[in-house]
Amino acid sequence: MTPARTRGVALLVALAFVLAGCSSGSHKGSASSTSSSGQSTAASSAAPAGKVPSTLAGFYHQKLDWKTCPGGGRDQCARMRVPLDYAHPNGRAVSLALLKVPALHPSQRIGSMVVNPGGPGESGVQWAAGASSEYGTAIRNVYDVVGFDPRGVASSDPVQCESDKQLDRLVSSDPDPDTAAERRASDRMVRALGEGCLERSGDLARHVSTDEVAKDLDILRAALGDAKLTYFGASYGTAIGSSFADQFPKHVGRMVLDGALDPTSSTVDVDLVQAHGFEVALRAYVGACVQKSSCFLGSSVDQGVRRIHDFLTGLETRPIDASSGGEVTAGVAFYGLIYPLYSRSTWSILDKELQTGFSGDGTLLRLVADAYLHRNPDGSYKDNSFEVYNVVSCLDDDEGVPSSQVPTYLPRFEKASPTFGKIFASSLTTCHVWPIHSGHKPHAVHAKGSPPILVVGTTRDPATPLVWAQSLARQLPHGVLITRDGDGHTGYNQGSSCVDNAVEDYFVHGTVPKGPLRCS
Repeated sequence: MTPARTRGVALLVALAFVLAGCSSGSHKGSASSTSSSGQSTAASSAAPAGKVPSTLAGFYHQKLDWKTCPGGGRDQCARMRVPLDYAHPNGRAVSLALLKVPALHPSQRIGSMVVNPGGPGESGVQWAAGASSEYGTAIRNVYDVVGFDPRGVASSDPVQCESDKQLDRLVSSDPDPDTAAERRASDRMVRALGEGCLERSGDLARHVSTDEVAKDLDILRAALGDAKLTYFGASYGTAIGSSFADQFPKHVGRMVLDGALDPTSSTVDVDLVQAHGFEVALRAYVGACVQKSSCFLGSSVDQGVRRIHDFLTGLETRPIDASSGGEVTAGVAFYGLIYPLYSRSTWSILDKELQTGFSGDGTLLRLVADAYLHRNPDGSYKDNSFEVYNVVSCLDDDEGVPSSQVPTYLPRFEKASPTFGKIFASSLTTCHVWPIHSGHKPHAVHAKGSPPILVVGTTRDPATPLVWAQSLARQLPHGVLITRDGDGHTGYNQGSSCVDNAVEDYFVHGTVPKGPLRCS
């Protein structure tokens, strides 16, 4: 499965740097740091919201020491302790990084809105630091926007697995190995990544599951002084939110899950649906090009999609060079091609990638892939998001397909996605060869006793297709589905005033749409 990467402005900022011919910068400046410095603010009072096990009382009743983040400004940073292993809470503790953007109108403040942008592996700290671009003024007037780096991620105690060079080899490798020998080689690289996680991170690599992150979220709710959790989760952040609602339904306040994942989907179903989602997005992109007077891809959608498919396949045996250094293999190009499909506003960047790529210049493809992978021009990685993805995913869904069985799945995948099907089918093996096994399987969420939860889905979302939002809304006892008819990943702050108004009225006034809402 392809990581459901951060949406919205972070994508646009990264790709704007690409267009300018610059390396993509880190997200949102110095506020991403969580080291304590500057003037201290008043500590919050805890609100456990019900009986707390005595073994967890010290975590639930901790006080957050908010301080001005490095670089100054209004943002405040803090750290919070949670148990590494909730079954043994008296053992090792893990430190989580937090960032708070105070409400613009403190006298009208309702409480805190905790946010998570996706991944697994994306930084909620950096996401919250960009709250002014991601959330409407109506929300920011009355809520402190609070982001957290989940356990194992970014500025929280991070999972570490392999060197940058080893990660590069994995990124550049053939994304759809054709022979048994190639599949075995791919398995060895993935297994080595997992073994590196165990060697470098120890037990932390066994305790970064989404269910554990949701438990951390309840401690955060209490430490913020809120009896109920107000939460906005995008993409993989919806998995954290739905797990929280399932485990702590009576602690749910106002919750929006945008670009939802379906917790019942098996590994095969997830990859199959996502492969089709990216194919639909690709065809929409080519269709928009064909509607112009002269499309460089051809005169029909089928012709344009076929040209992209042939280009990607050709890179398996004939990589192209990038002026920034290094070869652009099919593996690198895959990331470079799918990233602009996350937002219709970045399709023009995909035009330039393909036009230069067809001429033998892989520079833009590599730069966009680097933005997707959070990789610097020198080959180093800005954070551990690429490593975290498999660690969390395999803990959450301990399923996988032996590489010897992948050929039996290829017809279904190639039918769902002629362009990307083989790549997604090949990823089925990851959790089979992964050395850390949790035994966890997909299951429905129930959240019995929770209030209404808004679930947002987009008709042509490539990373989190609409069918997942529809399924999650059905599972929740009071799930309310909002559908945006459009392109790109997630629905809020994507140009639909219908979606934006519904979400903001809900957060600010508690107004719940009367039944499913369809927006353009």
